[in-house]
Amino acid sequence: MLAKIEEGYDVVSGWRKKRWKGKWITRKMPSICANWLISKITGLKLHDYGCILKAYKKEVIKGVKLYGEMHRFIASYALLSGAKITEIEVNHRARIHGESNYGLSRIFRVLLDLVVVKFLQKYINRPMHFFGGIGFVLLSLGILAGLVAVTLKLLGTQDFVETPLPILCTLFIIVGVQSILMGILAEILMRIYYESQDKKSYQIREKINF
Repeated sequence: MLAKIEEGYDVVSGWRKKRWKGKWITRKMPSICANWLISKITGLKLHDYGCILKAYKKEVIKGVKLYGEMHRFIASYALLSGAKITEIEVNHRARIHGESNYGLSRIFRVLLDLVVVKFLQKYINRPMHFFGGIGFVLLSLGILAGLVAVTLKLLGTQDFVETPLPILCTLFIIVGVQSILMGILAEILMRIYYESQDKKSYQIREKINF
């Protein structure tokens, strides 16, 4: 791993390739599917996100703040700063004491963490694009529902009290406006986060003639 770091990589992750030998259906296949899904969502192709044997460059890892159970996504966080990441095979040591805590509840928590990681990857520096996009979609649906309700009323087909469209119109418009306002608040918080700590949304690897 240190040799890989010396080659120029910022993060080296272990891959327990021979893990779950003889347990293809119960362990191997679910593990492959989970790692594939994480790779697909985060954009970082690793075979074993659960392996805790990893090597990091100090300047890359020191800026990574972990909350909750985000430790399994450290490499994904490093990728946000432009880190070069690779993976090598490592020996797997079977558990000597205790039992695995992984279960359906853990899978649910991992999926929720993935949503956070994806949001941070794509919208951390432009949250308005996320909340505003949702808000405009809801506003469009609300206006459409209102137009349909008014059209039905004018044609004498259905009164407002005979269709849920007026309620949907009001609900969509209110939630849409709230989403846009939430996006504005998120933009303000993002600026406060960076400017108050003089942080950058990037890391400089090398300075030339500076």
